[in-house]
Amino acid sequence: MPLVPMRILLDHAAENGYGVVALNVNNMEQIQSIMMAARETDSPVIIQASRGARKYSNDAYLRNLILAAAELNPDLPIAMHLDHGNALDTCLSAIDQKFTSVMMDGSLSEDGKVPSTYEYNAEITRKVVDAAHAVGVSVEGEIGALGGIEDGHGAGLSQEEAMEHLTDPDQAEQFVADTGVDALAVAIGTSHGAYKFTHKPTGDVLKMDLIEEIHRRLPNTHLVMHGSSSVPQELQDIINQFGGDIKQTFGVPVEEIQRGIKSGVRKINVDTDNRLAITGAIRKVFMESPGKFDPRDYLVPAREAMAQVCKARMIAFGQAGYAGKIKVKTCKEMVDFYTK
Repeated sequence: MPLVPMRILLDHAAENGYGVVALNVNNMEQIQSIMMAARETDSPVIIQASRGARKYSNDAYLRNLILAAAELNPDLPIAMHLDHGNALDTCLSAIDQKFTSVMMDGSLSEDGKVPSTYEYNAEITRKVVDAAHAVGVSVEGEIGALGGIEDGHGAGLSQEEAMEHLTDPDQAEQFVADTGVDALAVAIGTSHGAYKFTHKPTGDVLKMDLIEEIHRRLPNTHLVMHGSSSVPQELQDIINQFGGDIKQTFGVPVEEIQRGIKSGVRKINVDTDNRLAITGAIRKVFMESPGKFDPRDYLVPAREAMAQVCKARMIAFGQAGYAGKIKVKTCKEMVDFYTK
């Protein structure tokens, strides 16, 4: 099965009331972990790479590793997505590298560090949409700004500052009309990275009611939750048990994400949870078996630990069991969809 546009996965998710976890990768083992979980659960797949991942791995490696995943799993639809593109050229280069979906994050300026204006965001996102849809590639945009920094991307907003940059429902409506995006990432109080909340989040810091209002206004728009790792306590504990120093932190509870799925959230970004799982597994091997030096001795358990996180999210978000039920379209076929 060829790589597929993300839009068809999100359309199917909307028709059947589930969400799809979008999982960041940097290397072969992470891709293998995702596919292990997807095979076991019969789940559609969104594999995404940030600008940092593209720099670290090189597009040729990433592209061919993901193509290998598709070759080895012909019954699973896989979308290859650019996470947080910062400029038109970044998105165009991803399209040239056969990404089937791109995100233009115009909520920040091109340096990826300063909140931008609505006008800039709408204009640059519209340019990406026009270029991407011309070749059948899906586009995600963002309105509002998240807290934190990950892979060098983000304004570094504190939890309090992020509350000043929540998505405005009026602007969300206008943005979708002005840009024609396939999916819209919204800012509801979440942050990139592990340190999201200082206590289990409640409605004062995690604005799920904002998602519900945006969905009420835009019932046919696929919403996206960024910064949605749950940062499980057990993963923090494993790292610290084996020599790590993760300070106490709280993520986005799975039950809150499930609430969002009921209100139009179709794509849920998860990265930190997998990083924690990998790191804990590797630390355990290093502490318990200090004589080991074959990378396979620690990468195999790391791969399995990440696969278990991916599996849990695929089941919790409702995508398990749907891979074989999706009518696949190629990017070429989606061109006709966009030109109608």
